[in-house]
Amino acid sequence: MKMLILLFVFLHVSSSVKHTLRFFFTASSGIPNFPEVMAVGMAADILMGYCDDDRNFKPKHWMEKIFDDDPQQLDWYHYLCFENEPNFFKSSITSLKRRLNQSEGVHILQRMSGCDWDDETGDVVGFNQYGYDGEDFISLDLETQTWIAAKPQAVTTKLTWDADRDRMKLNEVYLTQLFPALLKTYLEYGENVLLRTDLPSVSLLQKTPASPVSCHATGFYPDKADLFWRKDGEQLHEDVDHGEILPNKDGTFQMRVDLNLSSVRPEDWSRYDCVFQLSGVKNHIVTKLDKDQIRTNWETSRITTILIIISLVVLVLVLIAAVGFMVSRKKQAKDPPSPPGNSSELSERLNPET
Repeated sequence: MKMLILLFVFLHVSSSVKHTLRFFFTASSGIPNFPEVMAVGMAADILMGYCDDDRNFKPKHWMEKIFDDDPQQLDWYHYLCFENEPNFFKSSITSLKRRLNQSEGVHILQRMSGCDWDDETGDVVGFNQYGYDGEDFISLDLETQTWIAAKPQAVTTKLTWDADRDRMKLNEVYLTQLFPALLKTYLEYGENVLLRTDLPSVSLLQKTPASPVSCHATGFYPDKADLFWRKDGEQLHEDVDHGEILPNKDGTFQMRVDLNLSSVRPEDWSRYDCVFQLSGVKNHIVTKLDKDQIRTNWETSRITTILIIISLVVLVLVLIAAVGFMVSRKKQAKDPPSPPGNSSELSERLNPET
């Protein structure tokens, strides 16, 4: 029996994590019975809350403690949902339709703003970008303090917004100061939700002896993970097939990566291993390629097939015997019983001498 296949590799270098804050606003025109403006906030890819149909901010349960301690923050969200952003987006989409000679049809204006914060270096990257009708439209470059037009139709907007220095200063404050401060607060209050990490169970699976060996990790959280095969400590890029990260019913995730064994000699198996890495977790899970540890249903399927065949043969024999017995019984019912001796003996018994 070889050593346990799950090994934790303790790295001596720290692994920084980039935390994210995102605000998504969507304005629509020409869609009946659909909200004119929708908004969603997310921290570390987890929903914080959203603006409902009445333009009130509906926070998730883990945000409620924050608003209890800082009611003004909830008022700020309500202001964004009810007055500031709806008015801005409605006027913006009206202006774009007029400028682009669009009077009919469905039109969508979207904005994504927020920041990324590196908890090790302290670096903050803020962003503010717009899309119109499914295409990039305009984005902010904080370094040059200018807007970048993604298409010719956005040049007029760029020139107008570049000239508005108060708007540029406000964007800089939001993206480099306010948003990072909010993100750090949310990470502190919502640590159990936003910084949750669950390590997976890792197994080696194989359908048949000729099939690739699948390294399967399930039960991990969040979905910022990597899974790959190595040979002699070097990551393999050939003879491997990476699967997508898929959700489990309990909110965790699973993924797999297959290794084609056609070019791997049996004596070289010990040179291969599978590595699972979870963002923000320093301990990687390493699974050695070990034939004795591969889980497969090949033997079980073969035994099951043999048992089924035996059962069918027995069933056929039983049916043949039953049919033969029934035929024999029917034949006996049609033929009269044989006399208990010859005819003369029967006659003597029926007519005895007196």
